[in-house]
Amino acid sequence: MLDYENTLDAFQLKALALAYMGDAVFEIYVRRHLLYSGQVRPHLLHRAATGYVSAKAQCKILFQMMDDDLLHEDELSVVSRGRNAKSGTVPKNTDVQTYRYSTAFEALMGYLYLSGKQERLEELIQKAIRYVEEQQKGGASH
Repeated sequence: MLDYENTLDAFQLKALALAYMGDAVFEIYVRRHLLYSGQVRPHLLHRAATGYVSAKAQCKILFQMMDDDLLHEDELSVVSRGRNAKSGTVPKNTDVQTYRYSTAFEALMGYLYLSGKQERLEELIQKAIRYVEEQQKGGASH
């Protein structure tokens, strides 16, 4: 990854800036996962990815992580800030509450990425992927 002279205190960034980064980071991990799973047709890849990266999916992932008591104190703080952030946009395909929780999830991903907490980021992304796949198979209760 490119190196920058100035350092960044990810915890001090605005929640929407963290979500901006987290959206991209999570999308890359999901796309990579789908490719490694053997899916290669672009239209099917896009449709499959939506099952992971939609606001509804991210909201469910975050609730499951909180239900499973997975998040550390600093992570819960970022989630809270992300949930309360006012984006100024109205969600198109979801309700405001779902959108806010998906923003919170993206903020968490951005925070972990920008803090250099790669191992923790990948641990939570693995769980997120597992949650989605269990749900798709009908194995999850959410």
